[in-house]
Amino acid sequence: MENLKNYKFGVFYYNPSDPRLLVPKTRSSIHGYTLNFAKPISSVILGIFIFPAVALLYLIFRS
Repeated sequence: MENLKNYKFGVFYYNPSDPRLLVPKTRSSIHGYTLNFAKPISSVILGIFIFPAVALLYLIFRS
């Protein structure tokens, strides 16, 4: 099991010494992967998913 000290706020995996970008989830009942936020590219990947959602909400709710 991964060291739980590597999780910030219990959600975000942050381990600069881990070379993996995608890390298997350890504390979730849903199997999958999480990003290693110590890698700068993970912020870019997160932005790629967040930006379209925010832009769509802006277009829907602008007055």
